Amino acid sequence: MSATTARRSTVRFGADGAHEQGDAIAVEAPLTLVNDGEVLVTTMRTPGHDLELAAGWLVAESDVQEHSDITTLAALSASADDTTDTVRISLAPGVEGPRPRAFVTSSACGICSADVIAGVRLSPAPLQTDGWGISVAHVDRLMTDLRRAQRVFDRTGGLHAAGLVDPDGELVVTREDVGRHNAVDKAIGWALLNERMPLTDHLLLVSGRVSFEIVQKGLAAGIAGIAAVSAPTSLAVDVAREHGLVLLGFARDGRCNAYSGVERVRP
Repeated sequence: MSATTARRSTVRFGADGAHEQGDAIAVEAPLTLVNDGEVLVTTMRTPGHDLELAAGWLVAESDVQEHSDITTLAALSASADDTTDTVRISLAPGVEGPRPRAFVTSSACGICSADVIAGVRLSPAPLQTDGWGISVAHVDRLMTDLRRAQRVFDRTGGLHAAGLVDPDGELVVTREDVGRHNAVDKAIGWALLNERMPLTDHLLLVSGRVSFEIVQKGLAAGIAGIAAVSAPTSLAVDVAREHGLVLLGFARDGRCNAYSGVERVRP
């Protein structure tokens, strides 16, 4: 598996002048997902947990809802003359796969084309049970736990994080990546591969802003709510409200804004 960090020289300027030194930089490298020999997508990601990333991507982009829906999930190492790592995928009979996407998905925005807006996939399971809710105080503690788990961010300052909180309020997994959408895919992929789907009554934590794509991934996995350190986009709010997903933004320093599902939020 490729390293998550690399060393690069830099010149640091400060009160004591300029000094050349080495710096830890987050690695950004391409990963290609291939289904029966056909390229599905190439995404720029931080290496590590690549099978989880592929599995989580399939949850949002295909009919995959259980581990058994995937018959092959195998990482192929990059060849000496090709820096692209590859994950080979095949789906179980009767499972609808994603349409081919022969383009590069950047780590900044994920799949940004407008044609996906009308194709939001929904989990067949309910997002929440009747009594499910979250408290702002508990979300604040969870965000602190998420930040403490960002080990590569501590070394580089260059990665996003996503975490899953189970119905008992425990942070059960944290994943980092240069792309916000990749971090979410890795966390959801972990749940799929560990037979924890659907994610009814689970909360998704994200370290940055919430775009439409993050909400789409949450809905496909059956996630009850999303809490983010930063702001949501207008489309993220609209889609969350339409489908009853709890959406919290600016969840830090003991405060948050509830953009959707406010009736399930308490102090």
